[in-house]
Amino acid sequence: MHVRKLNIFSNGPLPSSSCAAIYLSPVAAPRPDIVLLVLDTRRIDRFACLGYPTRTSPHLDAFAEDCARFRMAFSPAQWSVPAHASLFTGEYPSAHGMFQTTSVLSPHLPTLAERLSQAGYFTAAFCNNPLVGVVNNGLRRGFSSFLNYVGLITTHPNQASPRSGLVDKYRQWFKRQFSALVSEIQAFVARSERLTELSFTPLFFPLWQAALSLKGNSRRALEDAARLLIKREGLTKGQPVFCFINLMDTHMPYHAPRRLVERFAPQYFADPELRSYLRRFNSDAFGWLAPLEDDIAPAHQALLNGMYDAQAAWQDELVGAFFERLRAAGALDRALFIITADHGEHLGERQLVGHTISLYNELIHVPLLIRDPAGRLAAGDVDHVVSSRRLFHTALTTAGAASDEDRALDLAQVGPNDPEQGEAFAEAVLPLNVQRLLMRRKPELARRRGADRRRIAICRDGYKLIQTGADHFELYDLRNDPTESRNLYDALPEQAAVLGERLRAFAVRPSSHRATEQATTSDDPLVLSRLRDLGYLE
Repeated sequence: MHVRKLNIFSNGPLPSSSCAAIYLSPVAAPRPDIVLLVLDTRRIDRFACLGYPTRTSPHLDAFAEDCARFRMAFSPAQWSVPAHASLFTGEYPSAHGMFQTTSVLSPHLPTLAERLSQAGYFTAAFCNNPLVGVVNNGLRRGFSSFLNYVGLITTHPNQASPRSGLVDKYRQWFKRQFSALVSEIQAFVARSERLTELSFTPLFFPLWQAALSLKGNSRRALEDAARLLIKREGLTKGQPVFCFINLMDTHMPYHAPRRLVERFAPQYFADPELRSYLRRFNSDAFGWLAPLEDDIAPAHQALLNGMYDAQAAWQDELVGAFFERLRAAGALDRALFIITADHGEHLGERQLVGHTISLYNELIHVPLLIRDPAGRLAAGDVDHVVSSRRLFHTALTTAGAASDEDRALDLAQVGPNDPEQGEAFAEAVLPLNVQRLLMRRKPELARRRGADRRRIAICRDGYKLIQTGADHFELYDLRNDPTESRNLYDALPEQAAVLGERLRAFAVRPSSHRATEQATTSDDPLVLSRLRDLGYLE
């Protein structure tokens, strides 16, 4: 299979089959900047403005007062690659096909950055997630400047500026070559079962963390993003900016500042056993992927919750400083701000840790805040069920670059005339390298928890139906049982039947005209064989 080589720092032309230019419509200047801030792995239940009793997010809570607060927003997927692909294409995972660590986005599927670049936006990314910014999987397409904060080299802002000098050009070339090398190494490891397993061991994973700075540098990413939005170096006069920012602070492992650990997880300092547990937890990447054999010890779950809160509070401080800098420079009200998460995190619930294997609320019920100074999206609570994939359509509508189809899915249109009728879907296929690892190390546990089966869920009318494989169903009342503690599938057969029919219709629906081809994968015959087994290839 052909895998298109992409230049991380330059915005290449759209593929010939793309119809993005057709969607461009004239709008009155000046058009707003658009800032998409993805708080990677951030649970919705950790915001005081959305009901959390612990003050982990005072700056975001204050910001949310001026936002449309979508209380029933759901991610289309439970981990970064398919979730970001949905944010960037507006498609569900079964349409864009980005289920694997080796997936490559179809060149025939225009991305949000490509569409906005065609509409005249300067497109810039400040990314701390290596699966989005380092791996060469097509998610960087369309960005005029894509800056990674993961790895041995941290890039500098605006490297794609046309005013760059000769030294900057050579620096860009070197970093492109380094990025390509890292991508090749990561792809090689992803294709090798033995290397993948070795990289997840407690011996080697801490070395990966230290050498590659896997969580990036949020402070620098936000500083560089603020500099672009305020100083606008390298932009033409009046040119708007699309700014994508990914922050990884609440992703495992947990290393929050001591003062915040003392505040949110003081037991860590009082109990040597808890300190030992956290050291093991932080170095055991396999433990983040596999279901637990038994219920997590209450003390351990309390520690993980406290450490997660400390990480959330640290992120809130950084984001608060970012907001204040923009406000002081008069840049805050120039932009449509979208704040969301790609997915959440399990912290021991249902014998699960991490975000690999479920479609429960801990993973797919995500925060979604939109601050629109123009007033198209009014501040206040929105209880309508929506999919976060519709941020694609909302951004294009804001930019004046939307088709009629896009405008119909603009989140400003939610209500009685919503074409999606207040429903959202989510899909989960465990990446094949993780499947193989689980099946080799813990085959009985992996089969019992459905690690080798596809999951699909629908949220509608206050209920969620989850289907695992062909015949396992769970039905939950989201409004009265948000923690999904009671399966109502047998108790409410009529509701289950209605949602089951919607799942079947979703599974056989035709793709939109944008999704003319799905993602490709590597040429690994084992990968292709397993995709056929799962029904994703003929």
